[in-house]
Amino acid sequence: MSRQPIEAVPYATTLHVRDHCLCLHLQRAARRVARRFDEALRPVGLTNGQFSLLMALNRPVPARLGPVADLLAVDRTTLTAALKPLERDSLLTVAVDAEDRRGRVLALTQAGRDRLAAALPIWHATHAEVEGWLAPAAPDRLREDLIALS
Repeated sequence: MSRQPIEAVPYATTLHVRDHCLCLHLQRAARRVARRFDEALRPVGLTNGQFSLLMALNRPVPARLGPVADLLAVDRTTLTAALKPLERDSLLTVAVDAEDRRGRVLALTQAGRDRLAAALPIWHATHAEVEGWLAPAAPDRLREDLIALS
C-alpha cells in the first residue's frame, strides 16, 4: 500500500478556521472572562474556578463528588485536585459517603461560607461588568446558547 503525500493546508483555510471556529472563539472568550474573574476575586483569595466550586457546594446537605464534577464539567481526578487547596485552607471538608463508603461527600465549612459571602459582591460587580461587554439583550441569548452547547 503506497502512501500519498499529504497536501499542505492552504493559508486561506487557516484564515477560514480562525474566523469561523466556534471552539477557538469559545476558548478565547472563556480565557478572557476567566482572567477577569481571577483578577477580581484575588483580594478574597479565590480563583474563578474555586468560586464556582464553593458555590456548587453551597447547599443544605453535603454533595457527592460525582454530581459536583458533572455540574462543573470536570472529571473526578481534576475535581479531586481542585479540592485539595480549598480543603487545606479549611474552606471545605471531604468525608466518606455514609451510603457508599467508596464515595466522598463534600461540604463547605463556616470559613468556606464566609469566604463565599465575601466573594459574592465581587462576583456580582464583575458579572455586571462582563455582561456590559455585550449588547443589551446578548447576555441572556449567550447564556441560552452556552447551555444548549453544554
